[in-house]
Amino acid sequence: MSKTSLQCQVPTKGGPFTQVSVPYPTPGPDEICFRAKAVALNPLDWKNRAFGVTVQSWPTVLGVDAAGIIDSVGESVKDFKPGDEVFSLCGMSNRAGAFQEIITVPAHLAAKKPASLSFEEASSLPICYLTAAAAITDGLHVPLPQLDPTGHSSLKSILVLGGSSAVGAAAIELLRLAIPSATILTTSSATHHKHLLSLGATKCFDRSAQDDTSAIKAATPHGSGVDAILDAVTAAASQPAIFTALNPAGPKIYSQVVTGQNVEVPEGVKSTAVFGRQIFGAKGGMAAMPGLASLVQSGKYKLPVKIEVLGTGFDVIEQGLGKLMKGVSGTKYVVSV
Repeated sequence: MSKTSLQCQVPTKGGPFTQVSVPYPTPGPDEICFRAKAVALNPLDWKNRAFGVTVQSWPTVLGVDAAGIIDSVGESVKDFKPGDEVFSLCGMSNRAGAFQEIITVPAHLAAKKPASLSFEEASSLPICYLTAAAAITDGLHVPLPQLDPTGHSSLKSILVLGGSSAVGAAAIELLRLAIPSATILTTSSATHHKHLLSLGATKCFDRSAQDDTSAIKAATPHGSGVDAILDAVTAAASQPAIFTALNPAGPKIYSQVVTGQNVEVPEGVKSTAVFGRQIFGAKGGMAAMPGLASLVQSGKYKLPVKIEVLGTGFDVIEQGLGKLMKGVSGTKYVVSV
């Protein structure tokens, strides 16, 4: 009997998760196959299941974050070998979806797992880091030192909306590394302020400050407003007054993480919509995942949000996504497999 692997498939839009045996994968020349040990749950997963946001065909295998142990590597892969512990961005095809036993991805989407992290912790990192990195490099035009060490930015002040989200918290960390002297302001519920200050925020504000921006502007150099806004949660869609926090004499940059919501951007504001995979096209971006591993190993990058392990096995994923749909703040849900 030929060898098989288990996939957790969604057969149709809005359908139930179904565990299916499929032929055991073989990596292409530039690919790795790894056995999942932990997967993280993301809003994109339930949105894809419910609405097929980025699904190309059904049935589909969801999941964009995973960590595990390499099973096999393609003939052109030099940086990995069977037995290596890795964490990886996943998704975009059924063989690459995270919710399965053996995941097959291009080698540049993965990196060796830092020994200091558990599989569960490592699985929580890729997409939030990569999305934050894209929002900074593509959206704010700020080079990241682990990717482009010779780069420079003239931004003096940045407001991160949704600081307690995994992407927002990651952006605060990366901005502090990229522009050590910058004023980095953020909005979140008060329970998260202490943590966000520890990640590098200069000052934190309650989300109500997004409607009346006077306190935010007062915290900027000369009280003139921020040079740029990084919106990790599309807050500006429901609170457009946040654009008044921008310095009218400044560069007026707005970096919007794609969430499926539309934002009406005022005239004169330079707006860019970003998503995680864009980082691989930036200068030095093909080294984004090894760069993340290096930052973690050196102690320069912490888990942006705490993790909560919901349980073990693919059966837990469906109930976990149901819990995620109800909303969560400052926490990333993870499933051990």
